[in-house]
Amino acid sequence: MATALHNLSDYDAQKVASGKGRKIGIVYADWNSEITYALRDGAVKTLRDNGVAEEDITLYNVPGSFELIYGASQMVKSNKYDAVIAIGCVIRGDTPHFDYICEGVTAGLSQLNVQYDTPVIFGLITTNNLLQAQERSGGRHGNKGDECAVTALQMIAQFK
Repeated sequence: MATALHNLSDYDAQKVASGKGRKIGIVYADWNSEITYALRDGAVKTLRDNGVAEEDITLYNVPGSFELIYGASQMVKSNKYDAVIAIGCVIRGDTPHFDYICEGVTAGLSQLNVQYDTPVIFGLITTNNLLQAQERSGGRHGNKGDECAVTALQMIAQFK
């Protein structure tokens, strides 16, 4: 039995914590920019829609997804942000490179979350092909950047 398609980025704005007065850092990868820029823009729009002032959002780009670890660590260590969102996209290819990058980024961002008191939100999408990435960066499955922004605001409200 087929199920109806559901936009996974739908959220109840009434249940999202206000971002008023919060400072958010977003580090995003330039690699697969068609996808990562759409994710970044989705995150920024959702933060703005939920009360974060434009001047309280800092954008920092890095060359690729592996570099998200360093970029996020620099933002966290600066103590300027209530949360940091790390956005990247890795699309499976013919070599094991996909596995190494995904595992490395996951481990690196996880380590930042246990080492520091600033939540680092995992916005790395990992897909088998470009279509799946497009569907998750503003396509039929929504925009994972939106979800990262909501998660950042909820984590700040819960733990800060």
